[in-house]
Amino acid sequence: MRALATLAALLATVSNSNADQRDPFAARTRGRSDAPVTVYEMSDFQCPYCRAFALTTLPLLEREYVATGKVRFVYINLPLTSVHSNATAAAEAALCAARQNQFWPMHDLLFRHQDDWAKLGQPRPYLLALGDSAGLDRGLLTACVDAGAAAAEVRADAERARRSGATSTPSFYIEGGLLEGAAPVEVFRAVLDSIYRSKTAVRPR
Repeated sequence: MRALATLAALLATVSNSNADQRDPFAARTRGRSDAPVTVYEMSDFQCPYCRAFALTTLPLLEREYVATGKVRFVYINLPLTSVHSNATAAAEAALCAARQNQFWPMHDLLFRHQDDWAKLGQPRPYLLALGDSAGLDRGLLTACVDAGAAAAEVRADAERARRSGATSTPSFYIEGGLLEGAAPVEVFRAVLDSIYRSKTAVRPR
């Protein structure tokens, strides 16, 4: 509970570069803003376990919980730079894509092609090419990546995650609890169903 409270407080302090944007995480959020349950995923684009979650479990959770209005899902960057040398570059590219409202297409492409860009000494050209596949404006994406426009945002994400207690990826904060690792979908179903029932139960007057 303390960890989630810390995370929520840290998320609330995020600097907003666009004063008209009420939710700075909107571009990397799936689901209704008023969903009863919110899941924060701390993830690393170069992490193979994050890839497994993104490609196998997340689509099921999106169909069963996000699309039905039960869950709001928020992506938070936690690049583990000591073991994943290209994770930060990928995170910055994803957040640059978010500025064109294409975070999730870029998210999916980064994970699908992880084996291709993760091993590169200079991943920039490949990441820009993925942006083309995601339908991004190449000029805007290139300018954003080259200027390091999203670097501070990635660092802020990582700091929030670490200060809230997350040390590995993927990690999930779900309404007061921490779930670590790419657990099977059955585990997520059990947790989400229990929390959803608790939060939507009619209380006796």
